[in-house]
Amino acid sequence: MTATSTDRPLIQMSQVNKWFGPLHVLRDVDLTVDRGEVVVVIGPSGSGKSTLCRAVNRLETIQSGEILFDGQRLPDEGRALARLRSEVGMVFQSFNLFAHKTVLENVMLGPLKVRREKAAVVRERAMALLKRVDIANQAGKYPAQLSGGQQQRAAIARALAMQPKVMLFDEPTSALDPEMVNEVLDVMTVLAGEGMTMIVVTHEMGFARHAANRVVFMADGQLIEEAAPAELFANPRSERLRDFLSKILTH
Repeated sequence: MTATSTDRPLIQMSQVNKWFGPLHVLRDVDLTVDRGEVVVVIGPSGSGKSTLCRAVNRLETIQSGEILFDGQRLPDEGRALARLRSEVGMVFQSFNLFAHKTVLENVMLGPLKVRREKAAVVRERAMALLKRVDIANQAGKYPAQLSGGQQQRAAIARALAMQPKVMLFDEPTSALDPEMVNEVLDVMTVLAGEGMTMIVVTHEMGFARHAANRVVFMADGQLIEEAAPAELFANPRSERLRDFLSKILTH
């Protein structure tokens, strides 16, 4: 019996390898992410977490192995790749908003330009999304007029405007002042609760504990351990993970 689209994993990485010159940043990585699953990736700096995240929508190319998205191999370039990227929402550490466009224009841009949707439909969806991330009252402002937390919430709304199948978050709170971190994590927690498929690279262990279905620990480009959050934090099996947790959970 062949797997239907709903029961196969949304993302499948098999034996994925990536080098930057002599640096082997992803080593034989195997990872699957099911629909509606929230996978949080943790690990020390330089362990390959961001590269893993960026490989999913081919912002980073891989040298060997295979990545399947919704049962299809990642396209190399052209329209097929653009179509794939429109189904994969991405939120970066830096907000990457267009400075010369208002918050509302930023959120509307993708569906208008990439999907050629009708402006009235897109505007209505964009306003609903800005309301959802609690910045509808900032719609007419420019990014520079917003706090970091508001800019990141606008970036999340912009990614959601494309109605993606998965959301990738690459350390979305690490550029924020501490008091703004929770306002972004709260939005992400709600998304997770609503069943959005998510891969989240983060140092925020509280979010990992409460919102993740599964936590993956990476070190030296390898997936060392993965488990449900309660299991992973309470019973780390590897010395590397025990060492990592002892350093971050005592502060």
